[in-house]
Amino acid sequence: MENNQLPKFSVGDFVASANQILEYAYPSVVIEGEVESFRVSQGKFVFFNLKDTEASVGCFMMVFSLRVPLEDGMRVVVRARPKLTNFGKFSLTIDTIKPVGEGSIKKGFELLKQKLEKEGLFAHERKRSLPRIPRTVGVIASRQSAGYADFMKIANERWGGVIFKVYHVAVQGIDAPDEMIGAIRFFNELERPLDALVIIRGGGSADDLSAFNDEALVREVAGSRTPTIVGVGHEIDTTLCDLVADVRAATPSNAAQLLVPDKEEMRRHVSHISRSLSARVGHILERRAAYVEERTAYARQLFARAADVRMSELQQLRRLLQSYDPREVLQRGYAIIRGKPHKGGMITVESQNYILTAEVKTYEQK
Repeated sequence: MENNQLPKFSVGDFVASANQILEYAYPSVVIEGEVESFRVSQGKFVFFNLKDTEASVGCFMMVFSLRVPLEDGMRVVVRARPKLTNFGKFSLTIDTIKPVGEGSIKKGFELLKQKLEKEGLFAHERKRSLPRIPRTVGVIASRQSAGYADFMKIANERWGGVIFKVYHVAVQGIDAPDEMIGAIRFFNELERPLDALVIIRGGGSADDLSAFNDEALVREVAGSRTPTIVGVGHEIDTTLCDLVADVRAATPSNAAQLLVPDKEEMRRHVSHISRSLSARVGHILERRAAYVEERTAYARQLFARAADVRMSELQQLRRLLQSYDPREVLQRGYAIIRGKPHKGGMITVESQNYILTAEVKTYEQK
């Protein structure tokens, strides 16, 4: 083909045309490789190379999209959009990134753990208690997982009547963190708040559980307005979501045990409390009866003593009145003389045995 038959572009048009072809052929690609020459520019832009033994490609992303700490040498998987820059350099614009491989996952875990720990996200003081008997519970899980099945089976066996609202999500893979973030926000934005929020998945490799170490997801769990319980993996597994949750469960089954009480145990507890209360009430009534009887006896003693005192005073008054009785005076040999004694006057002499009226013959005043 002669040159005049070939398409002719300006530089800008060629770059734009190449990007259109790339966008059509590879709108999004997933690539795994090792991080090289990692740096952050102006606190906003992230640059690094993604390499393997055969090639290396430049990568770019915004710092707010970086949800795991990176260091050179870490192995990661990225989802990106290939692009030719205006400077003629081919690069990948990163949408999501996560470590892969046990070493890289562990390194990213430790770096992010240190960062969040300094912020106080793991502090015991900020954690809330779960309600003793929840009524409505949000469950974030994969409906197809064994962990979800175990959780629901044990929860329903232990306690009936709880309303479980389930939000189905992917619990591993590059899209899992964003799906779980969406579920948390959905439940937290309900008009009527839930009593508790449960995030569960069964066991798996470090790579399978790495979604639960995503910084954005961890912060969403920490900021949930609904108390959270996280049960991820086996008992020996620990994720950052476990550490920021209000309650950490060793497994999905353990999450069910921590969330709802056991009805048989509750019946025994209520029966024990009932017996204990009956015994205490009986003891209190016995003590009250004894107290009333004691106070009654004491009141009777006081009344009898007061009656004795009043009777003694009455007898003394009676004797005093008797001593002033004229008849008592007469019995002692005295007489009562009535009238004005003077010569020729009449007087009456009254004694115990007689009354005598006589004329005064003589009268002498001393």
